[in-house]
Amino acid sequence: MTAPRPNKHDPATLSFDTQAVHAGNEIEAGSGPIRTPIVMANSYALPEDASTISWSGTDVPLYTRNSGTNQQGLQAKLAALEHGEDAVVLASGVAALHAVFFTVLKSGDHVVVGDVTYEAIYRLFAELLPEKYNITATFVDAADPEAVRAAIRPETALVHVEVIGNPTTKVTDIAAIASLTKEAGVLLSVDSTFTPPPLFRPLEHGADLVVHSLTKYINGHGDAMGGAVIGSRELIRRIKADAMVDVGGVISPFNAWLIMRGSVTLPLRLRQHQATAQRVADFLAGDDRIAFVAYPGLAEHPQHAVAARQFAGRGFGAMLAFAVNGDAATQDRFVSHLRVITSAVSLGHDESLIVHVAGGADAGPRVAFYPEEFRTLGHLRFSIGLEDADDILADLKAALDATFDAS
Repeated sequence: MTAPRPNKHDPATLSFDTQAVHAGNEIEAGSGPIRTPIVMANSYALPEDASTISWSGTDVPLYTRNSGTNQQGLQAKLAALEHGEDAVVLASGVAALHAVFFTVLKSGDHVVVGDVTYEAIYRLFAELLPEKYNITATFVDAADPEAVRAAIRPETALVHVEVIGNPTTKVTDIAAIASLTKEAGVLLSVDSTFTPPPLFRPLEHGADLVVHSLTKYINGHGDAMGGAVIGSRELIRRIKADAMVDVGGVISPFNAWLIMRGSVTLPLRLRQHQATAQRVADFLAGDDRIAFVAYPGLAEHPQHAVAARQFAGRGFGAMLAFAVNGDAATQDRFVSHLRVITSAVSLGHDESLIVHVAGGADAGPRVAFYPEEFRTLGHLRFSIGLEDADDILADLKAALDATFDAS
């Protein structure tokens, strides 16, 4: 059977790299720009007969809290890239995660949550949702499917995990967890921010919803915030109606346009990020001044075999965690000697970013779930950028030399 002819108006006929360029983009009928322009209006013209309009509808541009030109284009692109039926884009990654929980959970529900998770999600399930809405949560080792199975109760409504856990890089076998949730009749939401497509697509492995902080890899330039949820048309319809229209965490047209622009180079950037990340991880693992390195591409990583099977040769991401030998002051001194790598929060940018997160008594309760070396030494979370790999390696080596020569 002959493969369908590639057509930029039909993303299903395109390879990923071509989807990244064309999906969701429309030539405007008026003046004819070949890129969807920024439409900063917050209201759109109504038809002559507006009697049949749903004022909460999200299918056609009406009011930007409901739907807008740039928002619609970005949603179409993300649905194509993740192989989902539909997508909703919101103001930030946390807004997207909250939108899932707000929509699918009710008072009295129980949630199983991976014990290595983004700080805001830990607080939502450890404090805010239990206190405000009587939604309870059990934190479990998501790398152990049997621990997840054991934590599911009759009142469990959702399992939420991260593909690669932030910040320890623990890897979850999504297909194994999805098998359990399907058997139990429980929804599975997956934060795939560390593993954007084409590296991994959770929906293809049984997840019901996939969430991204668009601020990170999909935008890739450190200049816009956004979040997205991708999944079935019915689940996304509910999230749009409940968490977007009636809560209002909508993305701005300008940020949607910036992220749409940034996403075009995602496949090129991801290849560079990952190629450099493997070299950096190998370098750090071979230096005796380094206390530990956590990166799924290293053979000694606890879930290396799972990652290799799950990612099927497409890479291991570009996020590392490591520490140099020494106390918190030594970690800070090392960071202060870096001249190419930038000390700042966030990840997935064009520039390499590093942040020192202290361990010990002041690290907070969620650190109790981390490996011992994270708890005692703290860690340096390292997002590999697009600089030349040799420059990054030289910067690391010079900073190590300066740190330990001075000690």
